[in-house]
Amino acid sequence: MKISTKGRYALRLMLDLAAYDTGEPVSLRDTAKRQQISDKYSEQIISILNKAGFVRSIRGAQGGYLLTRRPEEYTVGMILRLTEGDLAPVSCVGAEAVPCDRRDKCVTVRIWEQIDKAVNDVVDGITLAQLVEWQRQGEDHDSI
Repeated sequence: MKISTKGRYALRLMLDLAAYDTGEPVSLRDTAKRQQISDKYSEQIISILNKAGFVRSIRGAQGGYLLTRRPEEYTVGMILRLTEGDLAPVSCVGAEAVPCDRRDKCVTVRIWEQIDKAVNDVVDGITLAQLVEWQRQGEDHDSI
């Protein structure tokens, strides 16, 4: 399984909104610039997040976006599933598993189920608030 650019950028946009939350709307242009995402692509992604109710838009000169919940209430898994769908490594396991005629005789399905569980345990165990804290502590991806 490979997370697409859309999933990675959605996570970065949400992290930026959480990190720069002062109670005032955060400009999408500023967020896109900080995250080095094109304005056009950031608009596409924020639209997905907005439709799902993860963020809300505020119009006007001082407008922008705000999270609809506290950062502790979002998990990485929620954000990735919104943009990626099921995170299962193969189609025969996971929340959207496709029936397979070989399943009762397939020993490898155990591997795919364990990978699926491990991935879900990780992404569902990390909140946006934790990512903000890691960012503030200056931790990099190698020390997580």
